[in-house]
Amino acid sequence: MRILHTSDWHLGHSLRGFDRHYEHQCFLDWLLAQIRERDIDALLVTGDIFDNANPSSASQKQLYRFLQAAREATPYLRVVLIAGNHDSPGRLEAPSPLLEVFETRVVGQTRRNSDGDIDLDSLIVPLRDRNGVLRAWCLAVPFLRPGDVPRIETEGDAYLAGVEALYRQALERVLSQRQAGEAILALGHCHLDGSTVSEESERRIVVGGLEALSAGIFDSSIAYAALGHLHLPQTAGGREWVRYSGSPIPMSFAEIDYPHQILCIELDGERLGAVTPVHVPRPVELRRIPARPVPLPEVLDALAALPFPEPALPEELWPYVEVRVRFDAPEPGARAAVEAALHGKPVRLAGIDVSYRRGSLEPGSEAEPTWSDLTRLHPEEVLRRHYRNQYGEALPDGLLRLFQELLIEAEDAL
Repeated sequence: MRILHTSDWHLGHSLRGFDRHYEHQCFLDWLLAQIRERDIDALLVTGDIFDNANPSSASQKQLYRFLQAAREATPYLRVVLIAGNHDSPGRLEAPSPLLEVFETRVVGQTRRNSDGDIDLDSLIVPLRDRNGVLRAWCLAVPFLRPGDVPRIETEGDAYLAGVEALYRQALERVLSQRQAGEAILALGHCHLDGSTVSEESERRIVVGGLEALSAGIFDSSIAYAALGHLHLPQTAGGREWVRYSGSPIPMSFAEIDYPHQILCIELDGERLGAVTPVHVPRPVELRRIPARPVPLPEVLDALAALPFPEPALPEELWPYVEVRVRFDAPEPGARAAVEAALHGKPVRLAGIDVSYRRGSLEPGSEAEPTWSDLTRLHPEEVLRRHYRNQYGEALPDGLLRLFQELLIEAEDAL
């Protein structure tokens, strides 16, 4: 089988007020072409299909029109989607009866049977090839909240133990059913220990730092583990077959240099044959001007020197620009000066990154110490700094955990 793995589409995302529907449509059109050209048997989408739990009607239409077009272009295509922490499990699963007619399986949440145990069969998706022959089994595990996992008595963290137990139980169920030559795939939307996080755009998913799971939860009998949540494409735990595909477009300016991609997976019987990254073209450029914060006069000179493209670009292709300025003291007229310098230029001002010089450089230093704009800090870091300034000591772990619980409740309610 030939399979495509992608994740973290975040349909409906806006970049500092700018709608990104056009960029997402460019990606979906390109993905459809890849499915055709590469003769793909199955598409795996590992969470965060939408950017929030209450997606707009335009975002939902964008998803369903893509699924319709993919099915029409490749009638034998199988699709498996799981929910991420940004998705509403119920909303994502609502059209399942219709989608399953078109060989699209959506898994938004774990379910429990009458005994209170996890319904493992609802998480297991058999994959058949274009001839209807069973070739692989998917452990389609969506983003797991603490109440979604088996209850495990342990001296360690009950959530981590529950996630590990869920994957183990689902794997054992599949091993009892599969025949020789049938591969096992694991899907997940989670944060594995040691993986690289995009600090500006990836929301925390479990309280405390304990959300970092071990790659060891994926047994060696699994041919490939397709993961979502982290936007940087990467392997995990030193295992080439445990991979994050990453997001298809940059979700923030921190992701400008990410090699956005999808992954083409080829199975050789029950084993992994090959993994081929496929670069996703970027229809709209993100630029930081200048590359590092400098005083306002230098910034204005750099903006004035921006060239005009020939021929003129349509507005949906105008680059997003983050202007980076360093001040010695607040300058109330800075934004007006920046906007004036950009007036009439085919760019979209997506923010001004303000930092302040503090003290002087030591000889031989490579960069000046700066104080980041408040909007770039995580809420936990704001609380830590405030507590230290207020009480002169580190924030207690218990207070931090309570704060994170409130934060997750607030984010889930958005």
